Amino acid sequence: MVIRSARPTRGKVSLRRLLLISAVALVPVLGGCEAGNNAPTLGFHPSTDSATADAGTIAIRNVFILGAPLGSSLRPGETASLFLSLVATGTSADRLTSITAPGSAKSVHLPGGGIAVVPGKPVYISGPQTLAYLVGLTRTIAGGSNLQLVLHFKTEGQVSMQVPVLPRAAQYTTFSPAPSPSASAAPPASLTKRHHKLKVPATPTASATPTPSAT
Repeated sequence: MVIRSARPTRGKVSLRRLLLISAVALVPVLGGCEAGNNAPTLGFHPSTDSATADAGTIAIRNVFILGAPLGSSLRPGETASLFLSLVATGTSADRLTSITAPGSAKSVHLPGGGIAVVPGKPVYISGPQTLAYLVGLTRTIAGGSNLQLVLHFKTEGQVSMQVPVLPRAAQYTTFSPAPSPSASAAPPASLTKRHHKLKVPATPTASATPTPSAT
């Protein structure tokens, strides 16, 4: 009768498992070495919490609206920061003439009244300073929602996209807020009260026309 010891078997199994785990761990490393400078991890990957689109040869990337802090919403009449990047992938220049937010804002402010998009010169309006923003929100905008933006290009035409509203939290707390709505053009209350205290003079009567003296 032969009695077999279990210890050597366990040792062999453990060694095999260790070798197998090591081999599996080396696969991604070897793959990266083979890829060299063209490794997929070296490529540009847009943020998953932003929107992307293409207007012909214009790549529109990392588009999002910055909303209110967690637990609150932007209210009608307020402004909202807009961030995006534009890259001309062709050989011709173009210009983003305007952006509209149908159903969400009265207008969208762009720096300089429009943005030139030139090959080899990407445009990054990606913060932390606010350069583009929605003016006069027409409805309540909550973080985590989406709203429609329509970008109008001089050459490539227009493209419509659904843009996420990200709450002002985490890394976005350092972003500057959008400018407040402009103050009303109505005169100050103090000036109005002062005006009412003034007595309106009676309509002056026409003075008598002097008669020529007798000669």
